[in-house]
This record gives sequence, C-alpha cells and structure tokens, in this order.
Amino acid sequence: MGVEDVRRYFAGLGLDYPIREFDEGTQTVELAARALGVEPALIAKTLALRVGGQAVILVTKGDARLDNRKFKQRFGVKARMLGAGEVEDITGHPVGGVCPFGLKTPMDIYLDESLKAFALVYPAAGAPNNCIEISPDELCRLTGAQWVDVCS
Repeated sequence: MGVEDVRRYFAGLGLDYPIREFDEGTQTVELAARALGVEPALIAKTLALRVGGQAVILVTKGDARLDNRKFKQRFGVKARMLGAGEVEDITGHPVGGVCPFGLKTPMDIYLDESLKAFALVYPAAGAPNNCIEISPDELCRLTGAQWVDVCS
C-alpha cells in the first residue's frame, strides 16, 4: 500500500503534507531531481540496511555515499543493504518509494548529518513516483530519528 500508509501516518499525526505525484518515475536520485527541477543532493535518499540482525532505515542527501569506515565505527558492523524482496516485506514500501514514514515494521531510523546542509529535502512517500518536501529538522522530529555521520 506504500503511499496510502504514508497518508495514514501523516493523518494520524494531524498533518497534511502534500504528496507530490509525477507521471514519470522518481525511483532514483537522478530521476527525482529531474522531475523536481532540483540538484540531486536535495533528494533525501532512503536506504534500507541490515545492522546485525535488525533492519534499519538510513536517510542521506542524494549524492552522498556511505563511508564504510564511518558506518562500521558507528554501528560495529559493515553496511549491508536489504535485498529487493526484503525491502517491501519489511518496510511496506516498494524499492524506489522507500521512506521513513508509515513503515509496516517498526524500525530504527537514522538521518545522516549530510541532510543538515539544506533548508528543505525531498524524500519519497511510499511509491516510486512521488515525494514530499520537508525540512531535515522536521523529518527528524516526525520520525524520531537519530542523527549520524556515516557518509562522505
């Protein structure tokens, strides 16, 4: 259900974030940036990772890369992406639409410090052709995320 779960999530918080939907897919940073007419860094890229036996969400700026040394230093293990089949089963969102809102399974959420450079960022909203506009601080507040420094 992806996007409907995200709408219910915001409604449950008494918020009405407009979900922007596009005719073309926005499932990659490049496609999302082109559809929005913004630089790729402003896309809030959401990664579904396994840390030990636990699935977690990490949101970074669109052009950031995981720094394996920093990640291992922070989490004690090497970063490992969830498989495509696991992603939707665990998050409730399809690959390309994964976001930290309306998750099927409660997960720890982390925001990379790289997001703090921007007033607004654009995370997906449960489908591979949509997004919302939100400040990094509000993203942190709404999701109960923790700030981390794991990207270069």
